[in-house]
Amino acid sequence: MIVILTGDIINSRKVPSKKWINDLKTLFQSIGKSPNDWEIYRGDEFQLEIKNIEDALIIAFQIKAFFKSINLDVRMSLGFGEKTHKTRKITESNGSAFVRSGETFETLKKQKLNLAINSGNAELDEELNLMLKLTLSFMDNWLQQSAEFVLIAIKNPTLSQEEIGVKLGINQAAVSRRQKRSSYELMMQVEHYFRKKIKTLEA
Repeated sequence: MIVILTGDIINSRKVPSKKWINDLKTLFQSIGKSPNDWEIYRGDEFQLEIKNIEDALIIAFQIKAFFKSINLDVRMSLGFGEKTHKTRKITESNGSAFVRSGETFETLKKQKLNLAINSGNAELDEELNLMLKLTLSFMDNWLQQSAEFVLIAIKNPTLSQEEIGVKLGINQAAVSRRQKRSSYELMMQVEHYFRKKIKTLEA
Protein backbone atom coordinates (compact mmCIF):
# COMPACT_ATOMS: atom_id res chain seq x y z
CA MET A 1 0.00 0.00 0.00
CA ILE A 2 1.12 3.53 -0.85
CA VAL A 3 -0.25 7.06 -0.57
CA ILE A 4 -0.64 9.45 -3.48
CA LEU A 5 -0.69 13.10 -2.48
CA THR A 6 -2.27 15.40 -5.07
CA GLY A 7 -2.02 19.12 -4.52
CA ASP A 8 -2.33 22.57 -5.99
CA ILE A 9 -1.21 25.98 -4.82
CA ILE A 10 -3.98 28.44 -3.97
CA ASN A 11 -3.62 31.86 -5.67
CA SER A 12 -0.18 30.81 -6.91
CA ARG A 13 0.16 33.97 -9.02
CA LYS A 14 0.43 36.01 -5.81
CA VAL A 15 4.08 34.98 -5.43
CA PRO A 16 6.42 34.49 -8.43
CA SER A 17 7.23 30.78 -8.82
CA LYS A 18 10.98 31.46 -8.84
CA LYS A 19 10.61 32.38 -5.17
CA TRP A 20 9.39 28.93 -4.14
CA ILE A 21 9.93 26.35 -6.90
CA ASN A 22 13.51 25.37 -5.96
CA ASP A 23 12.73 25.09 -2.25
CA LEU A 24 9.66 22.98 -3.03
CA LYS A 25 11.75 20.68 -5.25
CA THR A 26 14.30 20.33 -2.43
CA LEU A 27 11.49 19.37 -0.03
CA PHE A 28 10.16 16.77 -2.51
CA GLN A 29 13.66 15.41 -3.18
CA SER A 30 13.92 14.55 0.51
CA ILE A 31 10.93 12.22 -0.06
CA GLY A 32 11.69 10.68 -3.46
CA LYS A 33 13.03 11.10 -6.99
CA SER A 34 11.47 13.01 -9.88
CA PRO A 35 9.59 12.15 -12.11
CA ASN A 36 9.19 8.65 -10.66
CA ASP A 37 8.04 9.64 -7.15
CA TRP A 38 6.93 13.26 -7.67
CA GLU A 39 6.15 15.81 -10.35
CA ILE A 40 5.22 19.48 -10.47
CA TYR A 41 3.02 20.20 -13.48
CA ARG A 42 0.86 22.97 -14.97
CA GLY A 43 2.99 25.39 -12.99
CA ASP A 44 1.18 25.05 -9.68
CA GLU A 45 -0.02 21.45 -9.31
CA PHE A 46 1.93 18.50 -7.97
CA GLN A 47 1.71 14.81 -7.28
CA LEU A 48 3.82 12.83 -4.84
CA GLU A 49 4.08 9.16 -3.91
CA ILE A 50 4.58 8.39 -0.21
CA LYS A 51 5.82 4.85 0.29
CA ASN A 52 5.45 4.72 4.08
CA ILE A 53 1.75 5.41 4.62
CA GLU A 54 2.26 6.39 8.27
CA ASP A 55 4.34 9.41 7.13
CA ALA A 56 1.56 10.76 4.88
CA LEU A 57 0.11 13.32 7.27
CA ILE A 58 3.38 14.73 8.59
CA ILE A 59 4.50 15.23 4.96
CA ALA A 60 1.22 17.01 4.16
CA PHE A 61 1.68 19.21 7.26
CA GLN A 62 5.24 19.99 6.16
CA ILE A 63 4.09 21.04 2.67
CA LYS A 64 1.33 23.16 4.24
CA ALA A 65 3.82 24.90 6.56
CA PHE A 66 6.21 25.48 3.65
CA PHE A 67 3.58 27.37 1.64
CA LYS A 68 2.20 29.28 4.62
CA SER A 69 5.77 30.39 5.41
CA ILE A 70 5.88 32.20 2.03
CA ASN A 71 2.35 33.64 2.36
CA LEU A 72 0.70 31.10 0.08
CA ASP A 73 -1.60 28.16 0.79
CA VAL A 74 -2.19 24.75 -0.68
CA ARG A 75 -4.98 22.23 -1.26
CA MET A 76 -4.09 18.53 -0.88
CA SER A 77 -5.73 15.11 -0.97
CA LEU A 78 -4.23 11.87 0.32
CA GLY A 79 -5.32 8.70 -1.48
CA PHE A 80 -4.41 5.34 0.07
CA GLY A 81 -4.27 2.18 -2.03
CA GLU A 82 -2.26 0.33 -4.62
CA LYS A 83 -0.16 1.27 -7.63
CA THR A 84 -1.11 -1.23 -10.32
CA HIS A 85 0.28 0.52 -13.38
CA LYS A 86 3.79 1.89 -12.95
CA THR A 87 5.46 4.16 -15.50
CA ARG A 88 8.54 6.36 -15.43
CA LYS A 89 6.36 9.37 -14.59
CA ILE A 90 4.14 9.39 -11.53
CA THR A 91 1.47 11.42 -13.35
CA GLU A 92 1.06 8.58 -15.89
CA SER A 93 0.95 5.76 -13.33
CA ASN A 94 -2.32 4.36 -12.01
CA GLY A 95 -4.03 2.28 -9.32
CA SER A 96 -6.54 2.68 -6.50
CA ALA A 97 -4.31 5.16 -4.60
CA PHE A 98 -4.29 7.47 -7.65
CA VAL A 99 -8.06 7.14 -8.19
CA ARG A 100 -8.86 7.91 -4.54
CA SER A 101 -6.46 10.84 -4.43
CA GLY A 102 -7.87 12.29 -7.66
CA GLU A 103 -11.53 11.83 -6.71
CA THR A 104 -11.03 13.45 -3.31
CA PHE A 105 -8.97 16.27 -4.79
CA GLU A 106 -11.86 17.14 -7.14
CA THR A 107 -14.20 17.65 -4.17
CA LEU A 108 -11.92 19.92 -2.09
CA LYS A 109 -12.82 23.22 -3.79
CA LYS A 110 -16.56 22.56 -3.52
CA GLN A 111 -16.22 21.67 0.15
CA LYS A 112 -13.97 24.69 0.77
CA LEU A 113 -11.45 22.29 2.29
CA ASN A 114 -7.67 22.34 1.99
CA LEU A 115 -6.84 18.78 3.11
CA ALA A 116 -8.72 15.47 3.06
CA ILE A 117 -8.06 11.74 3.17
CA ASN A 118 -9.50 8.85 1.18
CA SER A 119 -8.34 5.49 2.52
CA GLY A 120 -11.12 3.38 1.02
CA ASN A 121 -12.48 2.79 4.53
CA ALA A 122 -15.52 5.08 4.89
CA GLU A 123 -15.70 4.89 8.69
CA LEU A 124 -12.01 5.67 9.16
CA ASP A 125 -12.18 8.49 6.60
CA GLU A 126 -15.13 10.10 8.34
CA GLU A 127 -13.28 10.13 11.65
CA LEU A 128 -9.92 11.33 10.30
CA ASN A 129 -11.43 13.96 8.00
CA LEU A 130 -13.41 15.43 10.88
CA MET A 131 -10.17 15.71 12.86
CA LEU A 132 -8.47 17.31 9.87
CA LYS A 133 -11.29 19.87 9.53
CA LEU A 134 -10.73 20.88 13.14
CA THR A 135 -6.94 20.99 12.66
CA LEU A 136 -7.32 23.13 9.54
CA SER A 137 -9.35 25.65 11.54
CA PHE A 138 -6.02 26.88 12.95
CA MET A 139 -3.58 25.71 10.25
CA ASP A 140 -5.38 27.68 7.54
CA ASN A 141 -4.83 30.79 9.69
CA TRP A 142 -1.12 30.31 10.37
CA LEU A 143 0.84 33.52 9.93
CA GLN A 144 4.21 33.41 8.19
CA GLN A 145 6.17 33.32 11.48
CA SER A 146 4.13 30.47 12.94
CA ALA A 147 4.53 28.46 9.73
CA GLU A 148 8.31 29.04 9.72
CA PHE A 149 8.46 27.64 13.25
CA VAL A 150 6.34 24.58 12.30
CA LEU A 151 8.50 23.87 9.25
CA ILE A 152 11.72 23.83 11.31
CA ALA A 153 10.13 21.89 14.20
CA ILE A 154 8.83 19.14 11.85
CA LYS A 155 12.21 18.79 10.13
CA ASN A 156 14.12 18.83 13.44
CA PRO A 157 11.94 17.07 16.03
CA THR A 158 14.76 16.73 18.57
CA LEU A 159 15.73 20.42 18.71
CA SER A 160 15.03 22.47 21.84
CA GLN A 161 13.33 25.86 21.67
CA GLU A 162 16.75 27.52 22.12
CA GLU A 163 18.17 25.58 19.15
CA ILE A 164 15.16 26.40 16.98
CA GLY A 165 15.65 30.04 18.02
CA VAL A 166 19.22 29.95 16.68
CA LYS A 167 17.92 28.71 13.30
CA LEU A 168 15.23 31.40 13.19
CA GLY A 169 17.46 34.14 14.61
CA ILE A 170 15.13 34.81 17.55
CA ASN A 171 15.25 34.18 21.31
CA GLN A 172 13.70 31.25 23.18
CA ALA A 173 10.75 33.31 24.44
CA ALA A 174 9.85 34.30 20.87
CA VAL A 175 10.07 30.63 19.81
CA SER A 176 7.75 29.70 22.65
CA ARG A 177 5.21 32.31 21.50
CA ARG A 178 5.32 31.05 17.91
CA GLN A 179 4.92 27.47 19.09
CA LYS A 180 1.84 28.44 21.10
CA ARG A 181 0.31 30.51 18.30
CA SER A 182 0.78 27.68 15.78
CA SER A 183 -0.98 25.12 18.09
CA TYR A 184 1.96 22.85 17.25
CA GLU A 185 1.34 20.40 20.13
CA LEU A 186 -2.27 19.88 19.07
CA MET A 187 -1.23 19.38 15.44
CA MET A 188 1.30 16.72 16.51
CA GLN A 189 -1.29 14.96 18.68
CA VAL A 190 -3.50 14.66 15.59
CA GLU A 191 -0.49 13.37 13.64
CA HIS A 192 0.30 10.69 16.26
CA TYR A 193 -3.36 9.63 16.39
CA PHE A 194 -3.39 9.36 12.59
CA ARG A 195 -0.32 7.06 12.69
CA LYS A 196 -2.08 4.80 15.18
CA LYS A 197 -5.32 4.62 13.21
CA ILE A 198 -3.72 4.18 9.79
CA LYS A 199 -1.90 1.03 10.98
CA THR A 200 -5.32 -0.68 10.93
CA LEU A 201 -5.34 -0.33 7.13
CA GLU A 202 -2.20 -2.43 6.86
CA ALA A 203 -3.42 -5.05 9.33
